[in-house]
Amino acid sequence: MTQTLFNPKTHEFAEFDAETRRLLRATVEWFEARGKARLLADARDRVWYSEFLDFIKRERVFATFLTPAAEANGDPNKRWDTARIAMMSKILGFYGMQYWYVWQVTILGLGPIWQSANAQAKARAAADLDSGEIFAFGLSEQDHGADVYSTDMVLEPKARGGYTASGGKYYIGNGNQASMVSVFGRRADKPIIDSSDFLRKMTDEEYSGYLFFAADSRHKNYKLRKNVVDSQMYVAAFDLDKYPVAESDILHTGRAAFDAAMNTVNVGKFNLGFGAVGACEHAMYEGVTHAENRMLFGHNVTEFPQVKALLADNYARLIGMKLYSERAIDYMRSAGPGDRRYLLFNAIEKMSVTRNGQQLFEDLADVIAARGFENDTYFSMALPPMFGLPRLEGTVHVNMALSLKFMPNYMFHPADAGLAALRYLPGAGAAPKGLVRGVSDALSWTSRRATGPASKAVPRLKSEFDSAAYAPVPTRRDSADDEFLFRQGPSSGLGRIRFQDWRPIFRRFAHVPNVAVFLEQAQALQTLLAVATPTAAQQADVDFLFGLGELFTVIPYAQLILEQAEIEGTDPAVLDQLFDLFVRDVSGHAVTLHGKPSATKAQQTRALDLVRRPAPSPARFEAVVKLVRGLSGVYAMNP
Repeated sequence: MTQTLFNPKTHEFAEFDAETRRLLRATVEWFEARGKARLLADARDRVWYSEFLDFIKRERVFATFLTPAAEANGDPNKRWDTARIAMMSKILGFYGMQYWYVWQVTILGLGPIWQSANAQAKARAAADLDSGEIFAFGLSEQDHGADVYSTDMVLEPKARGGYTASGGKYYIGNGNQASMVSVFGRRADKPIIDSSDFLRKMTDEEYSGYLFFAADSRHKNYKLRKNVVDSQMYVAAFDLDKYPVAESDILHTGRAAFDAAMNTVNVGKFNLGFGAVGACEHAMYEGVTHAENRMLFGHNVTEFPQVKALLADNYARLIGMKLYSERAIDYMRSAGPGDRRYLLFNAIEKMSVTRNGQQLFEDLADVIAARGFENDTYFSMALPPMFGLPRLEGTVHVNMALSLKFMPNYMFHPADAGLAALRYLPGAGAAPKGLVRGVSDALSWTSRRATGPASKAVPRLKSEFDSAAYAPVPTRRDSADDEFLFRQGPSSGLGRIRFQDWRPIFRRFAHVPNVAVFLEQAQALQTLLAVATPTAAQQADVDFLFGLGELFTVIPYAQLILEQAEIEGTDPAVLDQLFDLFVRDVSGHAVTLHGKPSATKAQQTRALDLVRRPAPSPARFEAVVKLVRGLSGVYAMNP
């Protein structure tokens, strides 16, 4: 159950098949047998985790979990199963983000390989996984960062075929030992794209010089420079010095190389949220146990009002992270060419879940105070990586920008195509909010159950409604191979993705007081976007758009939370506490948007329509505090 925290000592992994259960249990037992003292000492001393990798090799964990069925050579246990990959990500995050990292970077390194048509490279990767090897993703460079158009990894064509590659890569996890490093570069004999002009549509010829190829970190022309972080994990800087690249090493060329990069990140970044969930669960057990058993001025620390508020908010926050993540799995596994909604939910998994995890650690630090710095705590080891998660696999800003591409379709098509008419009503931007709300309800065709008549009156709407006619997304914990993730296709066309009406799930939970308040805020944002649409100048103002993005992204985040809560029967008190938190967050973001220097008068007026006071309930609050205090002593890692 998502409304209880993961306890590795008692969790049965019953939702999975027998071999998956065995490997997950074996992983837990390896960490528990190692013990907390050894785990922390290895982290402090920056010991390369060779013994963990020996376990991975012995049990064939990576080989079983990360080999798609098409490359499994008949092994029925091998498949790319997002649900069990997510569970492994949670377990590794629970015990240490450094262990999660070697797994995560292997996933990224495999992405361009499994997407490739190069059968020889795929067979090699499958064999290497069986041998216990790890993989790496060679995209980033120190001087260019995310500006991959300007890559300085240059391949010189050889007269008799193949290339020699020269250049450097930076921030490359596992770059010290990866048997295959998926490296992005460009040919010396082809033009380079002017990255300052990246917003225009590029031609296939302009893309033709870019490619992905596989390199081996053990080759003599692969020059390992250093570990760029002071950590147990290895984040490499390396150079290729006239590294020989055969045609059989080429994974992708041209535009497909860019698509492979984007689609690999789509697959890989999903796991960041699960790593964050695991780390937060361990930290909550440790932090609450400490606070419940510490007496100050004659009271348990957990009895102080400010501590109770922090614990109630962050318990609800963590339950929300878990609910969203579990439901997002279903959208990932049910995705296909006709349903790409996962691209929005995936970006939010990476951005919102990791940021909520970072906030939980910040707030928990205020609860446990000096204890959080002591060298025998999981908390002190996990704190720095938690600040890194929102900044990996595309920063929060990158994923916010991606999420904003979906905002018009999510908010209006087809749920409220008629609401756009508000922008043509004189004075709607400055009218009293009650009047605007009444008019918007009247114009909201789906609210009036008038989808059919609206489609007849405006024929263009028929295609809008048809494009968002999705079958219900089921719970997906079946033993299936998620092969679509390696044939996602072009990374363009996001503006054509349609969403179903998001409001019904909120209405079904309107009996929860703060869900009802949050729905008012969401509808007020819908009205703001309709009557005070960002100007052309504002659409080029990233700071202004991010202010809108903070308001927008919490709606799909809350949507999936409620969908999973409906499946599981989550405690209404916990949901009410969580949406109390959401109401406060939205109000704060609305005030921030109101204060943006570039906000128009209409936007300032309509932004303040989103400001609400949460519905208070002392009884609900105390019930959630009781749940949190009940975590004391429930789990402690073996010493």
